[in-house]
Amino acid sequence: METGLPHDGPMTTTLITGANKGLGYEAARRLLAHGHDVWVAARDGERGRRAAEELGARFVQLDVTNEESITAAATALDAETGLDVLINNAGIAGPHTPITELATADIEHVYDTNVFGPVRVIQAFLPLLQRSPAPVIVNVSSGLGSETLVRDPERSEFTVNSVAYCSSKAALIMITTQYAKGYPNIRINAVDPGYTATDLNHDRGHQTVQEGTDAIVAMASIGPDGPTGAFTDRHGVVPW
Repeated sequence: METGLPHDGPMTTTLITGANKGLGYEAARRLLAHGHDVWVAARDGERGRRAAEELGARFVQLDVTNEESITAAATALDAETGLDVLINNAGIAGPHTPITELATADIEHVYDTNVFGPVRVIQAFLPLLQRSPAPVIVNVSSGLGSETLVRDPERSEFTVNSVAYCSSKAALIMITTQYAKGYPNIRINAVDPGYTATDLNHDRGHQTVQEGTDAIVAMASIGPDGPTGAFTDRHGVVPW
């Protein structure tokens, strides 16, 4: 697949959750560089505003685990710019506890951000997206959500045993599939950034943040004839 290059259509207004650092920050930087109007959304107001100022982006406070915060953000965008592209990037790794010590609360905490968070955000911003001539949703999942990859001994995903994180990212892929079926006029896709050096993995990833955002930027930049219901990385389609 061709990665990281916007389509030739009009520039979009894009909202990226969890955009004050890491993949969200880099995706914002790249889209801004291509002339798109970008909203940096972050739970922490101070960090989010600082990131937006550094980037030359707009800022909106948004906590994906808080309905009131999400509703307020949607109201703010509705009043100012509308929305064409939603990138659900915010996510957490969860506790690194042995599976023998895993508690139900650990899974609930991760799902609240990684699964219910994107659903809350999508539901709140759907009215704005449906008024766009070419609406797009990008859900940032992971290869760790792929049954095929985590079962392959030749893949790095095979070595990871994280019930909460892996299952949350698998759920996000299925959520993407179902929303794509339910809203055929919106291009809705999931992406795998790959093993990228970010705070989420304590900078252990072997990819740069630019490489990690290739699939995000590519799918955020598709036109109305682009794919929907797909799961891709920077190289192409990822097996589920």
